[in-house]
Formats: sequence, structure tokens, C-alpha cells
Amino acid sequence: MGVRDEILEQPAVVQRLLDAGWGDIERAARAIAGRNVSYAMIAARGTSDHAGMYAQYIWGVYNRLPVALAAPSLISMYGASPRLHDALVVGISQSGRSPDILGVVAEGKRQGALTLAITNDTASPLAETAELVLSIDAGPEKAVAATKTYTATLCILAALSAALAHDAERQADLCRVPEAMEKALGLEAVAQQVAEEQRAMTRCVVLGRGYNFASAHEWALKLKELAYVLADPYSAADFQHGPIAIVEGEFPILAIVPRGAVYADMLALLHQLRDELHANLVVISDSDEATALAGAAFRISSGIPEWLTPLVSILPAQLYCYHLTRAKGYDPEAPRGLHKVTLTQ
Repeated sequence: MGVRDEILEQPAVVQRLLDAGWGDIERAARAIAGRNVSYAMIAARGTSDHAGMYAQYIWGVYNRLPVALAAPSLISMYGASPRLHDALVVGISQSGRSPDILGVVAEGKRQGALTLAITNDTASPLAETAELVLSIDAGPEKAVAATKTYTATLCILAALSAALAHDAERQADLCRVPEAMEKALGLEAVAQQVAEEQRAMTRCVVLGRGYNFASAHEWALKLKELAYVLADPYSAADFQHGPIAIVEGEFPILAIVPRGAVYADMLALLHQLRDELHANLVVISDSDEATALAGAAFRISSGIPEWLTPLVSILPAQLYCYHLTRAKGYDPEAPRGLHKVTLTQ
């Protein structure tokens, strides 16, 4: 099974989680509520770290839970021990084997914090260390570039948020996601065509904001690790505080622009990038108004609330990266210098 197979498998993976995983998620939610934690500390690397960015928004907005992304080197390299006793310490790792992530969770456990592992391997050292374990349950992910474990992790974080809030309406919204994901995968022909047209691209900026700030980082990572494109991700707000100065005629800007709280600001930025700076725009959106501004666009389904759009918007981005890699003549199954499991200290 290769990258493309695992991209196409994602709606089924998320559906399986929603069918079989609610019991474990609700038990974890009860345990978290019973401890009255003050904040969450998430330890992760790479794609899993981007899932942590999503948690910062969804847990912050709906659960009023401050979320910090851990700096694992504080413990592993500097021997420092931040105060974690009143935190929910979460380790997110596909393999559950990265020593630096494990070290943060172990330190949280030593201080008496509630610890949670989100992993695709429930027999891993991370799962054995944490008090609570939620399985990503994505099945074996053999491709080096993580795809299905990313969206499955987002699904767990979203479901845990809804369970913590006892919000049946949001649970129902989550159950509509697999269908929207299937429709997004129907954009593969568009992704292949756009990739062919842009196969000479060597650098770009990827923009997102709010819930899809994580999507911008994940899209940029896939561009780097598969197609070797120097892709720089930004919050659309931060981008306007200096980096926008790099944009000149035909500079490639990739943007995720869903309807919701950030939509009006992002739409105004797209107008500036196109009309004043003459950037070459690629846009993923559920709005015809936004996609009409782009030279190339991926129109995803309307009707999915903004907090769930990261599970859908990343799919055409993944397909685009896969086909761009092939259009450039590279092998998406063997990205140079990378291994499936990276054991950082």
C-alpha cells in the first residue's frame, strides 16, 4: 500500500473511528473532567505536532482549555522539568516510539499529571506509559508520508472535544465528515491537472488561519517531504506582519479559506494578493467567492462547520502533493533522507 492508497482510505478510517471509538473517547473525557485539569500540554513532532495545533483551537474555543505545545528538548536535552502536575499531558505519536515524546509523558506521570497517549500502536512504549490511551486505529500506515494517521488524530481530538462538552449536536456534525471527505477525494483529477501545470514550482507560501492553521503547516510539510518544494506555512494574520513583502508577480500562494470566523479576513487578503501583488493563487475552499479568485482551486463541500473543515480540506492538498511529486519525476514512496519512524531524543 502506497501514499495514494492511504490518502484514499481516509474516509473509511474516520468512519471506523466514529463507529467503534466513541466508548473509549467518552471514558477518556470523563477521566479528564474528573481531574479538573488547568491546561493541556501536547508533546508531538512533525505531522502529529500539526494535530496539536488543531487542538489548540478546538479545545480552546469549545472547551476553554488552554493548550500548550511542549518543547520536548527542555526535558531530553536540558534536563529541565516544567511544572505539569495540574496539566493534561498528551503524547501524540503514530508509532508511539519517539523517545522525546515519551519523555514528556513520563515526566508528566512522575509529577502526578493525568497523561493521555494518542497513537496508532496501543502496544507501544508511549501507550504503556500513559494512564489513558486512545487508538488512532488507522491500520498499518506503510508510506513514509503520514496521511491517514493525521486525519484520524484530528478526528479523535474533535470527538474528545465534543465528548468533554456533552455536545450531541457537534457529535452529529462529526458523523457527516466521512461523506464530505469522500467528495473531496473526487477532486483528484483536478489535483493531477494543477500539479502538472505547476511542476516547475520550487517555492511557495501556504496560508491558513484558526482551525486550518494546522492544515497550512501540514500541506507545507507534505510539499517539502514529497515534492521537495520549499514551502513556508503562515497564519494569514502573521503573514501580513512582514512576510507578505516577498510576494511579487506570479509568486505561488496556496491558501485554505473555509467559511467561518476567519473567512472575511482571508478573503480580503486573497483580493490583495491577486489584485495588488499579482500572486499565483491556489485555493481550497467551500466558497465559490473564494475559489473564483484563484488561478487553480479545489471546491470542497459546503455545510461542514469550520471546526471540522481541517479533516476535509487537507485531502485535496495531499492529492496535489502526491501528483506534484510524480509530475516532478520523484518517487512519493521513497522521499530522500526520511524513514517512517524518526526516533529523536
